[in-house]
Amino acid sequence: MLLLALDTATSAVTVALHDGTSVVASSSQVDARRHGELLLPAVDRLLAEAGLRLDAVTGIVVGVGPGPYTGLRVGLMTADTLGLALGVPVYGLCTLDGLAYAADIGTPFVVATDARRKEVYWARYSDSRTRDTEPAVDRPAEIAEAVAGLPAVGAGARLYPDTFPDAHEPENVSAAALASLAAEKLARGEELPAPRPMYLRRPDAQVPKNYKVVTPK
Repeated sequence: MLLLALDTATSAVTVALHDGTSVVASSSQVDARRHGELLLPAVDRLLAEAGLRLDAVTGIVVGVGPGPYTGLRVGLMTADTLGLALGVPVYGLCTLDGLAYAADIGTPFVVATDARRKEVYWARYSDSRTRDTEPAVDRPAEIAEAVAGLPAVGAGARLYPDTFPDAHEPENVSAAALASLAAEKLARGEELPAPRPMYLRRPDAQVPKNYKVVTPK
């Protein structure tokens, strides 16, 4: 087995290789505006560093969000294209689950990432492998009561200390954690979700209102 994992649902562009037993190599760059520029070069660089060819990959794992529309679709489209070209399965995993897995916490906690617009994507966990609520997007003040007293991880928690006073690392998801979580689930015979995007809200881009319609003469 050789899994190629990637995620662009947060400000991090993160890639990893996993051989079914451990992480072979991983790379993460934080740059919210350059997902499209950084992702494929990161994949090429990681394969070269590991001394492996792309055709050695037997499966692809991609973070499905929740995340902003533009960044998230870069990872999903890349994963779909690589999977089609290589003829290998593409698995989707919730980005918040990857953060929770990396946090390695055995008691209830919260994962919160930056959703922009003064909102967070978040979910509650009973431990690092068990999510208790569906991912949601809300203003931090609106969920203060629901997360009160719980430690939190993720960049969203760091941004809003009034709501998440007990914030911990990691801030961004790592593909290494996603790959390890996927390998663990596959080893147990679990069926992983399809790589479908988890947007939770409409994209920022909108069709202009009252635009002038030009018709041919």
